[in-house]
Amino acid sequence: MGKIIFLEPVFCERIWGGRNLESFNFSIPQGNIGEAWVIAAHDNGSSKIINGQLAGLTLKEAYEKQPTLFTEKTYDKFPLLIKILDASDNLSVQVHPEDDYARVNENGELGKTECWYVLDAKEGAKLVYGHTAKTKEEFNSKIDAEQWNELFIEESVKAGDFFYIPAGTLHAIGEGILIYEVQQNSDTTYRVYDYDRVDKEGNARELHIEKTKDVTKVPFEKVQLEQEVYEVGNIKVTQLAEERYFGVYKIEVSGEAELTKNDTGNLFTVLEGQGRIKVEDTVYDIKKGDSFILTTQCSDCLLDGDMLLIGSYDR
Repeated sequence: MGKIIFLEPVFCERIWGGRNLESFNFSIPQGNIGEAWVIAAHDNGSSKIINGQLAGLTLKEAYEKQPTLFTEKTYDKFPLLIKILDASDNLSVQVHPEDDYARVNENGELGKTECWYVLDAKEGAKLVYGHTAKTKEEFNSKIDAEQWNELFIEESVKAGDFFYIPAGTLHAIGEGILIYEVQQNSDTTYRVYDYDRVDKEGNARELHIEKTKDVTKVPFEKVQLEQEVYEVGNIKVTQLAEERYFGVYKIEVSGEAELTKNDTGNLFTVLEGQGRIKVEDTVYDIKKGDSFILTTQCSDCLLDGDMLLIGSYDR
């Protein structure tokens, strides 16, 4: 059925999007394109398989037909959703629910824990990561009084930064930041503040004040992750996260190197450079913007080139 599967992204227009996703060799549609769902199997968007016997199917369709080809464990649906985000304007300040809350309140949807690897950031770029309230009463009061400057915690960011964002964490990507995001397979977002913006028709986007109050964790506690690094020959691997829902790794290749799936995941995107990947006797050219899955029939492969990839897997 195939040991490697290549995918075509789904593109999403967003009020805060731009044209920077073209830098990933994507042919994006007209408009303000904010998101490329590069490995996706969700009802709201699913990547299309472009090689092998499954070519023409969406990843969602293929997973429903043969889930054991993609994951070692059994899930009701494909467990992860991976995106590249172009924040040409500020995203809304938002929060995502845990699984139990989403299951009850969002028609069986998963919750959403996510993480961000910063690909690029303009000078002075910032994001919202957490809040200042010490109690639920203080949190709710500041929201009701719209004391946003007193409530939101901002952090300056640069390329190479990494943020782990558990469900219940108040957050927002700021203007001028390009993000690679690994998350649970969910599209549930609760907005609490959106800069009083309106869409093309002059309508303000929906806010979710009461749900934000329900699910935001108080007080905010920043998660500190230890990042292990190891080098073997021409490959350098940085463990970015090994947490509840996923493991995420940065993979830097400079020449020929063996890629061991168990150590780096099975979902990959090339984020810089170009080269080749050899699976058994077949060699594929790969370049910036390409995403692929090593199936459960594949244990390892050979990479060759000068590339930066992110690898991830479900836990």
